[in-house]
Amino acid sequence: MTDMPSRKRAFLSRVAAFAAGLLVSASAFASGGGNLQQSGTDLDDQASLQRGAQLYMNYCAGCHSLKFMRYARIGEDLGLTEKDVLANLNLNGGQIGDHVIAPMSAEMGVAAFGKAPPDLSVISRVRGSDWIYTYLKSFYLDETRPLGWNNSLFANASMPNPLWEMQGLQQPVYGKKNKDGETPVEGFTVSQAGNQDAAAFDQTARDITAFLEYAGEPAALKRQRLGVWVLLFLTFLTFLAWLLKGEYWRDVH
Repeated sequence: MTDMPSRKRAFLSRVAAFAAGLLVSASAFASGGGNLQQSGTDLDDQASLQRGAQLYMNYCAGCHSLKFMRYARIGEDLGLTEKDVLANLNLNGGQIGDHVIAPMSAEMGVAAFGKAPPDLSVISRVRGSDWIYTYLKSFYLDETRPLGWNNSLFANASMPNPLWEMQGLQQPVYGKKNKDGETPVEGFTVSQAGNQDAAAFDQTARDITAFLEYAGEPAALKRQRLGVWVLLFLTFLTFLAWLLKGEYWRDVH
């Protein structure tokens, strides 16, 4: 039988290895462009979700599908009528019950961008909201890239900046070379202003991020709303149990 001190040392060794792994992962994440900005999304802000849905359909849905979402579900969850959805969100001329499928086929995507644009139904669950928000703000001009664009968070992204008219044109500000001989992008300068100021564009990126966060888990909206009632019910049930306990113990005493 293994003695307790040996088992304790083995347990502590596993904990230390796990902690070291976390430190290594965090270091690798930071060196790979992991300086994420906080998105500040709020799924209780229905107006933000509605704006995000319209922005997504206008600037993203031409290439990126949301194959797990139906227009009808979006309208129901975001407080939009069928008329609103068909007029402002369903830009492909489909039916209210259709899934959100981009008109660009995989073959067209490969021909235009070198790879097919991915479906974004669960991108928020894979990457996180802060990543999406930072990504939308991190495009810059790069003449060495085929499409003339790059992204400081996701280097060599195979897409242009879909929001450049609002954000403006960003030029990179490079830092010092790192030990790998790479020159990281440390910031941006705006060479051509967009039609939104910085604060307005932050809100635009936040709205799109909030919509994608909702799309990744639509049930979260109802779960949060039901959560309050569930807590109230449990509180009431606890009170009844306390009264019942008092009645039982009264007979015992």
